[in-house]
Amino acid sequence: MKPLPIDQILPRLLTTVAENPNVLLHAPPGAGKTTRVPLALLEIIPPQAGRIVMLEPRRLAAVSAARWMAACLGEEPGGTVGYSIRFDSRVSPKTRIEVVTEGILTRRIQGDPLLEGVAMVILDEFHERSIQADLGLALCLDLQSQVRDDLKILVMSATLECRALGRLMGDAPLISSQGRSFPVREIYLEDHSRDRLAPRMAAAIRRVLAETEGDILAFLPGAGEIRSCASLLDQSGLEGSAVTVHPLYGDLPFARQQAAIQPGRGRRVVLATSIAETSLTIEGVRVVIDSGLSRRQRHDPASGMNRLVTVRESRASAIQRAGRAGRVSEGICYRLFSRHSFDAMTPHTPPEMLESDLSPLVLELAAWGVADPAQLAWLDPPPAASLAVARQLLAHLGALDSCGRITPLGRSMARLPLHPRLSRLLERSRELDLVPLGCALAALLSERDIIRRSPRQGQGKGTPADLHDRLELLRRFRGSDGFAGDTDRGSLENVERVHRQLERLMGRSSREGGGWSDPDGIGRLLLAAYPDRMAMQREGEGGRYLLANGRGARLAVPGMAGRSALLVAVSVDGGEGGEGLIHLCQEITEELLLQELGERRERRERVLWDSREGRVVAMREECLGALVLASSPFVATPEQSLPALVEALRSSGMGLLDRNERFLQLQARMELVRRQFPADGWPDCSDGALLDSLEEWLAPALVGVRGARQLGELDLAAILLNRLEYRQRASLDELAPTHLVVPSGSRIRLDYCQGETPVLAVKLQELFGLERTPSICRGRVELLLHLLSPAGRPLQVTRDLKGFWDGSYHQVKKEMKGRYPKHPWPDDPWSAPPTRRAKPRT
Repeated sequence: MKPLPIDQILPRLLTTVAENPNVLLHAPPGAGKTTRVPLALLEIIPPQAGRIVMLEPRRLAAVSAARWMAACLGEEPGGTVGYSIRFDSRVSPKTRIEVVTEGILTRRIQGDPLLEGVAMVILDEFHERSIQADLGLALCLDLQSQVRDDLKILVMSATLECRALGRLMGDAPLISSQGRSFPVREIYLEDHSRDRLAPRMAAAIRRVLAETEGDILAFLPGAGEIRSCASLLDQSGLEGSAVTVHPLYGDLPFARQQAAIQPGRGRRVVLATSIAETSLTIEGVRVVIDSGLSRRQRHDPASGMNRLVTVRESRASAIQRAGRAGRVSEGICYRLFSRHSFDAMTPHTPPEMLESDLSPLVLELAAWGVADPAQLAWLDPPPAASLAVARQLLAHLGALDSCGRITPLGRSMARLPLHPRLSRLLERSRELDLVPLGCALAALLSERDIIRRSPRQGQGKGTPADLHDRLELLRRFRGSDGFAGDTDRGSLENVERVHRQLERLMGRSSREGGGWSDPDGIGRLLLAAYPDRMAMQREGEGGRYLLANGRGARLAVPGMAGRSALLVAVSVDGGEGGEGLIHLCQEITEELLLQELGERRERRERVLWDSREGRVVAMREECLGALVLASSPFVATPEQSLPALVEALRSSGMGLLDRNERFLQLQARMELVRRQFPADGWPDCSDGALLDSLEEWLAPALVGVRGARQLGELDLAAILLNRLEYRQRASLDELAPTHLVVPSGSRIRLDYCQGETPVLAVKLQELFGLERTPSICRGRVELLLHLLSPAGRPLQVTRDLKGFWDGSYHQVKKEMKGRYPKHPWPDDPWSAPPTRRAKPRT
């Protein structure tokens, strides 16, 4: 074997592993850690101690690593080195190194809590931070601390920050290795056009083929872009040349994945998702073309829905992708974005734990006997909101009891290598003796959609939404009818393979029957798996539905369903604007719904405010979650109506009430006194406080009120005055009077609503001889004077009456004397008698 960088640190690694229970190995991609380390560890792990189990994130990487290590020993997989992946295993009694995928390790630990026959667990590529890797480490550490202090754990990571991980593992020692890489030249191909990604990538590949040598690895976000790009390359005549194009993504049939990473004749172009970033070595690659994008599932705890989003990759991912070009010689990385975009990338890809559906994790923890995840060691603890959503779903599925403990049904579900929804579907198929149908549905729902979706499909030309259609296509594919032209052959082969494996797992065969064409059977199984996705058509809106979980959703393609008012929305993403998009569904009848979920019906009385009719309405309803199956009106009692009235008033900002001038003036007077005498216990009557305390001050007056007209007739001023104690009522007129007597003898109304300072609007002549500005609140608040002309128009606004008489009065007199000659404008306003009348006639 040719030397690799990891060889230099193997002696120190073996010594460290022998002396410590936990060790952390940091080795960049290309160092050789995946294949060299397990073989070297055989020197210190004797056969009688047990085998080494190594966790790989992906099936292709697991099988490739096992085959390479077996070949190094001159053996086939299943001898000293074997592997176990979903539905496939190559191990024997003499196997000492077993490479497994993530779900396999978890079920192995759940099935054997002592993990007998295992001396060491290796978690490879831990920097990818999948939920299953985090769970696997947490369970191994818990097992080690409780009953297996002899179990050794080695975590191998390429780019992860290792300090926090080392602390999590009990201050595990860190061993670092150099990577094997040659210089990689970077070329940025920023494109300001608005072309789609696939045409841009195809154009870049054609350019790179002309400028470089060696195989090309092109990174695209998903299978759809890969298929589009491959089609464009084929149309350009590339497939007819010496160049071959190989797709590489997770849902591709396993044989085609392996073909993509094996050396071949001529020049190869591998179109890959992020599956090719780290753990796979593709021989011959000297050029990388990076789109800068990846696709991730994000879970919204509020909606309970996943949404597949295309995001900018992290800087760590971009560096790893570029490094693929420098594995065997100097290479080139073309990036379809700018240097500025590279610098703006987030440092690392967020852990899956923080973004994904946690129901599989919660079910595994419950099976382990852990109700609170905080009991285990996590690098990033599961978010509380996502945990709550997951627990609620598992309770709906019957996997957890009311205390959060796993039920017998939940334990059976945890043994199946499927999402809890699909596990429940299979368990229900066993109960109904519909196992073949259940296996077919589970296979269809666990794999990529078998109906091909063209990127050129327009509005209203999407794929059919019915699961019944897909079952029929799968049946035809299995039978004499063969492949159907509107289906994706690779996806069909995947689904068929998983279908057969599930049938073996369940101990049944399609030849035993199973009612594939039974729509009621399909509906029953789907209701068991998706009780929260029961959907009812909104009245008058053919394509819009309300889900049982309370969320709104609409059909992704108008007209693709809608013959029934009820359906099970199987595939729903988050959509936009808070409304989900239904991509896959099955129509059902109300009779079937009641047969399957009737025991969950709730009879409740609902009293609410109908804003269109402007009144309180009361309905008795039969409900399944948020769905109303039947309703009838009834007359609500005053006590039942009160919350609806209060909520309507609060929502309208008290807009349903007649907040007339009398009320507003009283409110302002009370607020002024409260501000001036804060220690005297005056109630807060600001708009915000009144809204918050409607139940306290307004509720007694709402007895018998049922509609907007009666609300508008309420005497709000009298109701508000009732908030005051007798002593406060008596002093309110003294502290904040409604009127003030001025020197002329007139009784003038004060205006408290023009600002924080009350306003006295009075004719100038009525204040002759008055030196000081009038005040209220025992002299604490001087009034704002609006001095008016004889016609009642403002002449001056002031708080300084004395200054006005001595100063600007004389200018006002000069301007007004000719305009209002019948009214007095004395030279000395101090000695003139105040008057509200004109001068007497002579």
